[in-house]
Amino acid sequence: MSKVYLIGAGPGDLGLFTLKGKQIMETADVVIYDYLAHPDLLGFCREDAEILYVGKKGGDHTLPQDEINALIIKKAREGKSVARLKGGDPYVFGRGGEEAEELVEAGIAFEVVPGVTSGVAAAAYAGIPVTHRDHTTSVCFITGHEDPTKEESGHNWAVYGRSNSTLVFYMGVKNLPMIADNLMQNGRAPETPVALVRWGTRCDQQSFVSTLKDVAAEAAARGFQAPSIIIVGGVCSLHDKLAWFEHKPLLGKGVVVTRSREQASDLSALLQENGACVLEFPTISVGPISDDEAVEQAVVALPTYDWAVFTSVNGVKYFWEHLEELGLDARVFAGLEVAAIGPATAAALAAKGIRADFVPEKFVAEHVVVGLLDKGAAGKRVLIPRAREAREVLPEDLRKAGCHVDVLPVYETRPTQKDASELRAALDAGRVHYVTFASSSTVDNFFGLMPADEMKKHNNVRFACIGPVTARTLEKYGFAASVQPEDYTIPALVAALAEDAAR
Repeated sequence: MSKVYLIGAGPGDLGLFTLKGKQIMETADVVIYDYLAHPDLLGFCREDAEILYVGKKGGDHTLPQDEINALIIKKAREGKSVARLKGGDPYVFGRGGEEAEELVEAGIAFEVVPGVTSGVAAAAYAGIPVTHRDHTTSVCFITGHEDPTKEESGHNWAVYGRSNSTLVFYMGVKNLPMIADNLMQNGRAPETPVALVRWGTRCDQQSFVSTLKDVAAEAAARGFQAPSIIIVGGVCSLHDKLAWFEHKPLLGKGVVVTRSREQASDLSALLQENGACVLEFPTISVGPISDDEAVEQAVVALPTYDWAVFTSVNGVKYFWEHLEELGLDARVFAGLEVAAIGPATAAALAAKGIRADFVPEKFVAEHVVVGLLDKGAAGKRVLIPRAREAREVLPEDLRKAGCHVDVLPVYETRPTQKDASELRAALDAGRVHYVTFASSSTVDNFFGLMPADEMKKHNNVRFACIGPVTARTLEKYGFAASVQPEDYTIPALVAALAEDAAR
């Protein structure tokens, strides 16, 4: 049965989107969203969902409200479930009430999924509690942009001016001089603290605190524009003391992640936790090879090997997929010693019930060889499940030490055919500060999509490489790694980026 869901998209931080909203987005036939709904929320949609943008950006509406109402009703009458995604909360200056009334009149079933409103969330992310026992026991949410067709204003400036409540104005930046003047004329002291928060809770959040008499001039000098909220009251004096979000080391830094889409999430999540604006630009894709027969032969022969060496998380993932297709599990490794090139690979093995017998201190092939030889692997039989194309240092050096080595390709990396227009636009707008590389293949394929000569025009962009092998590949294209961690891991790479940004 068709139904319309009026869903609050929250203020911008994806972590503040509700579980119920996500569940509905995952099943909806149609998603209708506006300017303030974070576009990354569309990642929750079904692949076959119809996705419609209706604008509503500061007076520049792609569709007027009456046409949005008609569109929602039309899609519902087609027998579809409709997710109407609205920034913040649908019923807090989101015109959700008007849309709900239209649905009732049309006889269409609907539900409301509340969202976190920016008047609370953006303030909190700027270090401002909207209520505080030492300052105020009430808060008032006010539109800063009234319906221009109304005959009389709904504002009671006399009440606002005399009240000790925290006042939170939505959509009021253009009217900030008028708001400040009206409050002062009606009794609010000119020295009353006032805060502005732009793009609250997002990676590009900005905020500042001024006074009622100076805030309009300061906002103009700083170039503050919509979408911003205005907070008036003594609680704004806590901004500097309680601010936490804007202290994140990578806040506002645009970081490009070039890993495959399957692997990007861990790196992206760590970067976002540190405040970065992440642009995922996967330059490779990873998938299984089709030669099941070779894998089956290696599995049957496992009892003849002494060591199995896994050089990546993908090696573990795709080897296990082949095992499961054969109806087998971790018991096939009985009697073998197992090595992992690094902690992430060791963790992937542990998730499959295998504790690595050896993890090198440095996570490159050369250190694996030294460690295995110290463990007595010389002259032993070694199986290496890995990518079809990879560095030959590990198998060659082990063979030089007298090992019998079999390389078993279980997956392959392929260049993506991704359009680079989004990356180019971000570079041209100055929104990219770092490009990260976690392997040599990501470097090669990045410059296959974005020629080195073109990248040299953006000389403020810094490159971060996970290790020396990747950095040497970068040098082939005429660039040096500005960031390279001592430990060749994703957490260490993010920590090195944070340190570099601080400098």
